[in-house]
Amino acid sequence: MPGGSEDPFFQRPLWLQTRCAGRILWAYNEEHVDELSAYVGARLRERGGARPTMSMFARLPAWMKVSENRTEVLAGLETLRALAERVAPADRSDAAHGRGDRPRAHRSLYFRGGPYAS
Repeated sequence: MPGGSEDPFFQRPLWLQTRCAGRILWAYNEEHVDELSAYVGARLRERGGARPTMSMFARLPAWMKVSENRTEVLAGLETLRALAERVAPADRSDAAHGRGDRPRAHRSLYFRGGPYAS
């Protein structure tokens, strides 16, 4: 999948990440986790159909698709689902803050940087 474990636009680590089968398993959001879980958990994977996300599955790495890793990948996806339920940026995994830029509270908002330079 394009972008690796970083957001392709902001070049920042995705916060839905976990170690799985000796690799990094990641997802963009809870919907992405749901789609991956349905595909990985399927005993019979058929090609075709009108699902717009089918091309995503063709690009999945082989380690996610092999049956030997199915149980571990599904457990990793459940971990990502639990992370997705945490909505506050401060609750996100440390993988999302790899450069020491953990968000800090400022009034009622969270922000990463300091004051804007003029």
